[in-house]
Amino acid sequence: MNIATIGTSTITERFVDAIGKTDVLTFAGAYSRTADKAEKLGAPRIFTDFNELADDASIDVVYIASPNSLHFEQALLLMKHKKHIICEKPMFSTSLELAEAFKTADDNGVFLFEAFRNLYTPNHERLKNAIAKVGPLRHSFLQYMKYSSRYDNVLAGEEPNIFSPKFSGGALVDLGVYPISLAVSLFGKPEKVTAHMTMLPTGVDGSGSVILDYGTHTCTTMFSKITDSYLPGEISGENGTITLDHVAPISSIELTERRSGQKEQLAVQEEENDMMYEAEAVASAIKSNNREMYKHYRNISEIVIHITEEARKQNNIVFAAEAE
Repeated sequence: MNIATIGTSTITERFVDAIGKTDVLTFAGAYSRTADKAEKLGAPRIFTDFNELADDASIDVVYIASPNSLHFEQALLLMKHKKHIICEKPMFSTSLELAEAFKTADDNGVFLFEAFRNLYTPNHERLKNAIAKVGPLRHSFLQYMKYSSRYDNVLAGEEPNIFSPKFSGGALVDLGVYPISLAVSLFGKPEKVTAHMTMLPTGVDGSGSVILDYGTHTCTTMFSKITDSYLPGEISGENGTITLDHVAPISSIELTERRSGQKEQLAVQEEENDMMYEAEAVASAIKSNNREMYKHYRNISEIVIHITEEARKQNNIVFAAEAE
């Protein structure tokens, strides 16, 4: 299948590299308003007219990595032109946009996947299979905290896209979705969501925590784009504890048995560019029309956006897409 990309950031460069490692995708084109930026990706064809990309029948799939607030409009037009979509997280600004987009996908017989790269890896599957070994779950802690160079712009009085409500930015939707999506993949939909944010003068969060209440199990997720953290993640049950080095990518999964103290390493060595697993899995699902897999990841996207929407509501974070 032929795939085109939208966006020219580092994440797009990594995805293009991942495409080259798959057997089911061929990098066929790149869209950018500025041709020289798209040329740096090494695309066989450059699109500077969005409608031209949408009209090109040779393009089967489009990977969207534009600013968050542009995802919805771009995805809808492309799906109406019968193109499958892999959209960077956060896929859309609101649950209403998500619902409309999935309906558009269904109406046009195409797939719409959110690019939760951390959920497609071999070590994610190993972590998921290990949960039962720790017994009844009681508490888990998952985090993604990484200082953003764009925060320096905020400190200088500017409003970069990633920290702007106009572009649906903030730490929650940029980094928080990694631990939150992992929690949803492992534990399902929480019964209650409680969120606390550190707000920036731009109107979005710079860091925060979202507590997911599962009744007999509490999962604390933390995220930040204004600090770094080197804390490991933990999943604790009555019979043992799983320690993981990070949520994306997961390179170490250590299981400690409570009674004996015995430790077991469960992780395997993964490819350096873990986006390869995402690209391969999604493309294979599209090619084989794997509706069961599609339903699984679609459900995760729906739960995650309702969590982030509730978290933003509790902290009075309103995106321009909602205010209009």
